[in-house]
Amino acid sequence: MSLQYKIVPVTAFEQNCSVLWCDKTKEAAVVDPGGDIPKILAFVQSEGLTLKKIILTHAHIDHAGATAELSEAYQLPIEGPHKEDQFWIDSLPQQSQMFGFPVVKTFTPTRWLEQDDVIKIGDEALSVFHCPGHTPGHIVLYHATSKLAVVGDVLFQGSIGRTDFPKGDFDTLANSIRTHLWALPDDVQFIPGHGPMSTIGHEKASNPFVGGYG
Repeated sequence: MSLQYKIVPVTAFEQNCSVLWCDKTKEAAVVDPGGDIPKILAFVQSEGLTLKKIILTHAHIDHAGATAELSEAYQLPIEGPHKEDQFWIDSLPQQSQMFGFPVVKTFTPTRWLEQDDVIKIGDEALSVFHCPGHTPGHIVLYHATSKLAVVGDVLFQGSIGRTDFPKGDFDTLANSIRTHLWALPDDVQFIPGHGPMSTIGHEKASNPFVGGYG
């Protein structure tokens, strides 16, 4: 028994929203609900899960767009991101207009997340890494027992997050990856914010942006 996961792609950006749940308790969290709430809830219900919280890696519209609606409808606490992403949360209505998303509301997280915080999902515990660069308040989740990380838009298969948005910075992002992600075991699998999963070892060896720093 351990942590289980399911990737549920949402929005026109095909963002990898994830449902994480504890096998034993069937308690679940949804990570980065950017939109398409019925699609997310359909999976939760099909597995007989009880949704307990929303977790955000960062506050770009394709990751956070449905957060306020989902939280209000089901009385779910919101954990994350780091408080440095407050300005992205405040700008969600502008982001939705800019990218053609449905109108969304801003929100205040129930709990801002910091480096070395722990998030509980049922009986399972995930570690939090603060990994700025794509956004200043971006966080990553790591479940050591399952050797699974949820990295949002920090790292992708063969690529890294964009750094041309406001308060983005390539050097900061590269440092976050080398400091936190490269320190994980090579066989850790990660769920990126977009595209296919990969492993830390594969990216450490071959990623053209930050590889070769093993």
